[in-house]
Amino acid sequence: MSKSSMNANPTTIQATTPQLLKASGLALAVAGAILVTAVLPAEYGIDPTGIGSALGLTALSAKPAAAAPPATTTAESVLAVPSPSDAVVKRATPFHSEEMSLTLVANQGAEIKAAMKVGERFEFSWRSEGGPVSFDMHGEKPNDGDNFSSYWKDRDQSEAHGSFVAPFDGVHGWYWKNRGSEPVTVTVKVSGYFDKLYMP
Repeated sequence: MSKSSMNANPTTIQATTPQLLKASGLALAVAGAILVTAVLPAEYGIDPTGIGSALGLTALSAKPAAAAPPATTTAESVLAVPSPSDAVVKRATPFHSEEMSLTLVANQGAEIKAAMKVGERFEFSWRSEGGPVSFDMHGEKPNDGDNFSSYWKDRDQSEAHGSFVAPFDGVHGWYWKNRGSEPVTVTVKVSGYFDKLYMP
């Protein structure tokens, strides 16, 4: 190939004004068709031709449901915080602690109780040595015959701990029963506002 032929300018095609206008119009028509059949159904749910729905594009415009805010647990929702005027609960009896033990032979049951006014409270903890016991923590109203209210019952336990608030005036405490064949000693410790522990 000669040097002169290598440097020759390639043939250029020049578009005329009518051709440019025709190409621009065709591009606008294609863009409009895409806008109507795809963009509007997918982005805004507007589907004048029905093509977007047929192609499943309108589903893309559906707004997801707003997520519910996560549930939060605060100290206030677990434990009611009193107002300043209710912050102090006055008691007629002084705060004190007592401990008492009893021994149960095989198949024997016995009680330890304390007299309390409605709203009085104590913390308690009891343990059994020698084996597990069945128990019923309950209360009895004055002059109410053999009626009683159970608060907590369980079997084959060697200990229990918690807080108690008297729901009514009366005596409140525990009945333990040794269902085993060997003697069991139960010791209970109570601290709070109550009359002295005693065995009925």
